[in-house]
Amino acid sequence: MELYLNDYTLNFPPNTKKSPHLLFTKTPNYFRRRRRRNRSCKTQISSDVRVSAVVAAPEQSGGKMVVELVGAFNELTERMDTSVLSTSSSRLLFKTLKLCIPILQSLPLAPDGRSPISKALSVAVILADLQMDAEVISTGLLREVLEAGAISIYDVRDRIGTSTAHLMHESLRVKHMALKVEVLDDDSATALRKFCLTYYDVRALVLDLAIKLDMMRHLDYLPRYRQQMIALEVMKLHAPLAHAIGTNLLSLELEDLSFRYLFPYSYLYLDAWLRSHESGNKPLIDICKEQLLQSLKSDPPLNEMVSKISVEGRYKSRYSTMKKLLRDGRKLEEVNDILGLRVVLTPISGVDESEIGEKACYRAHEVVQSLWEEIPSRSKDYILRPKANGYRSLHMAVDTSENGRTRPLMEIQIRTAEMDMLASGGPASHALYKGGVTDPEEARHLKAIMIAAADLAALRLRDFPSANQKVLETDKRGRVFRLLDKNGDGKISIDELMEVMEELGAPGDDAREMMQLLDSNSDGFLSSDEFDIFQNQVEFIRNIEDRDDHYQTLLNAKLQLANDTGLIQLYSKEQGGSLLLR
Repeated sequence: MELYLNDYTLNFPPNTKKSPHLLFTKTPNYFRRRRRRNRSCKTQISSDVRVSAVVAAPEQSGGKMVVELVGAFNELTERMDTSVLSTSSSRLLFKTLKLCIPILQSLPLAPDGRSPISKALSVAVILADLQMDAEVISTGLLREVLEAGAISIYDVRDRIGTSTAHLMHESLRVKHMALKVEVLDDDSATALRKFCLTYYDVRALVLDLAIKLDMMRHLDYLPRYRQQMIALEVMKLHAPLAHAIGTNLLSLELEDLSFRYLFPYSYLYLDAWLRSHESGNKPLIDICKEQLLQSLKSDPPLNEMVSKISVEGRYKSRYSTMKKLLRDGRKLEEVNDILGLRVVLTPISGVDESEIGEKACYRAHEVVQSLWEEIPSRSKDYILRPKANGYRSLHMAVDTSENGRTRPLMEIQIRTAEMDMLASGGPASHALYKGGVTDPEEARHLKAIMIAAADLAALRLRDFPSANQKVLETDKRGRVFRLLDKNGDGKISIDELMEVMEELGAPGDDAREMMQLLDSNSDGFLSSDEFDIFQNQVEFIRNIEDRDDHYQTLLNAKLQLANDTGLIQLYSKEQGGSLLLR
């Protein structure tokens, strides 16, 4: 059975016996858009027969909040790794969502025009993508509710838990850290970052950085001078702090967004140049990555020395590229690490594992030389001559130009797994160096504090071994069904649904309406199959809304850029995807 909604198709299981009551709902904004559009939906039974179906949707607020609850819970848990998603974590997150959703839906729009629930979930999604635990994600959701004055930190303690309340208190302390200095110059910013790394819970720092990133993504409503003040603070304090705690995805985007608001003309120029080197639909870095990985895996001498080969790719951020241009006085064509690949080799187990690993690195260096032309002046051997902080790796730059088409130089780092671990987590950590910590002993001390805090947080939410643990890890979509099925009989009764409605602050009659919509066989219960159909429909509608929001964000960004620079970006397939300025 297929459901058609405009240009989208939703496939139902082929053994569906009869048309289920279809529920296409999400948020109040969605219903308003649907009423404005007044478009019809059809259910196709076969290629020969089409019957019209009325799309049923809960009219009461309780049903809509359950839709939001299920959709938000599934979106967050599907982003979280099983290592941080335990049964107790699921319960904590579910309990937090039940508390937050009715409050957030009753609040007025945020100053940036977003609904409070959209704003809170945006922060939660960033934290889930960073693989933070459920306590941090729950605190991120609760921050929006607490800052609106709807609950107090004592309510968080009584209704969610003491440890979540402590983390909330810590995050509020971090929020005001910039007020500890009168002038945010380079020296005071460095001192403040070291203070944060030493005296604050690292999870509270990550939460504050996620909130800052969400704010930076939605600064367009502010006047230009306010945008630049916020961007300058983020550039000096928060982006380097994100480097120091190892959240590189946060730090790179924070830097680029700050760069865009502080220097819009330079950002546009550099962005246009970088995009001009893309060819087709596949990013250049992915093409080079696959080519190198295939060559390394097919090299017999190398495979005799290693048990595992991995290649990671990255683009140098716009901010880092511009900083290098200004610092070294280079031209764009002379920057050798706009594209970057990192080769990590795991040597075979043996007596001389370290020596074999070094030989493997040099062999991989030869494989790279057979693929691309090396730039000798850009090569550095930190294996033979390690840095003062113990960093070891081979660095080389290669020219990837082909068929007469000039491309940026690409930097390649080659190291063993042990070297990589020391570089990313030891006193040689580049992340701590970027955060302003250059002394190896100090870096080791700060890293130990951060790891201890993270381990303690994980221990609080870790489950005891269970016979059903394997099932729980492999069935993320069934978690919300088990949380609603409180007596564990494999089905959701009207009483269990009414209990959830009451927790959301909705009357029990809303539960009866929702049961009628979802109970396709009219037995008075919701089976796991019926609930799974409901979850598919919720996910489908959320995807449509996400696409609408994505296009709206792109449009707003282009309009804002036009306001700042007088130029509008146009990307044309006829021009090979290159950037046109009008």
